[in-house]
Amino acid sequence: MNSIILIAPPAGGKGTQSALIKDYYGIAHISTGDLLRGAANSTSDEGKFIKKLLSDGSFVPDDIVMDLLKKRITESDCQNGYILDGFPRTIEQAKKYEEILKELNKDEGYVIVLNTNKEDAAARIQNRLVCPSCGRVYNNIVEDLKPQVSNQCDDCKSILIHREDDNASVYEKRYDDYILKTKPLIDFYRNKNILYEVDNTTIDETFSKIKEIIGE
Repeated sequence: MNSIILIAPPAGGKGTQSALIKDYYGIAHISTGDLLRGAANSTSDEGKFIKKLLSDGSFVPDDIVMDLLKKRITESDCQNGYILDGFPRTIEQAKKYEEILKELNKDEGYVIVLNTNKEDAAARIQNRLVCPSCGRVYNNIVEDLKPQVSNQCDDCKSILIHREDDNASVYEKRYDDYILKTKPLIDFYRNKNILYEVDNTTIDETFSKIKEIIGE
């Protein structure tokens, strides 16, 4: 099983589809956002630095991201493939990731773009809820992602939270960064003949299209 890169605007469905791919194919789900938030919990100077950048909606320097990612993809659960959710964000990161793959003798795999309307994504991010214990993501305006009990995780029963960076002003900054820095990746990977595009409609329809690309 090859690795899979998902590209989409902020709140464009990467996390939801990554979870479905992980369960269906039995491969690891790597969210660079989760890696960075985990590092931000550290009381070190680097941890505090990462935490401030995340709160501002700013990009974390590549050297930090690449170091965290390289360590993660060498772990045992990534040997049969993995999903990258939220990485790469820039062409420069993509080139550095290529270097890591060559060093580790791994293929680039699939790159799948989830085409998502900006207004829909903005509404989703402002209604997104996260379980602080198990990390499961919910959404109050997406029927399939609503918790069974309001503000309670279906799995571990923890009280759900709304991340402080999931707000309209931070979203605008993150979306502008996506257009400027991340969207050029589409042509970068198209030129390498490993790019696939999927219209992000309903959760099930989008996942069905992804399965058609990856196969069984």
